Amino acid sequence: MNIKPLADRVLVVPAPAEEKIGGIIIPDTAKEKPLRGTVKAVGHGTKDEQMVLKEGDEVLYGKYAGTELELEGEKFLIMRQSDVLAVLA
Repeated sequence: MNIKPLADRVLVVPAPAEEKIGGIIIPDTAKEKPLRGTVKAVGHGTKDEQMVLKEGDEVLYGKYAGTELELEGEKFLIMRQSDVLAVLA
């Protein structure tokens, strides 16, 4: 399936949550939502906001940023470019 975000939105694949810390296995109920991911697709931007992000960028975003989607068994987040806090280099 090919998804193309509109306007200033980006499609992000969240990084997997950590399974264990040290030697302790974390149960599913205690795992924190990852706050980083990889940009899969970007929109064209708007006349007021040019798209800075591009496909493949590793990004950090806020805890409550975006809308969760699940398509064909894969989880995604769709959010505005302004919800992205930083690009990891």
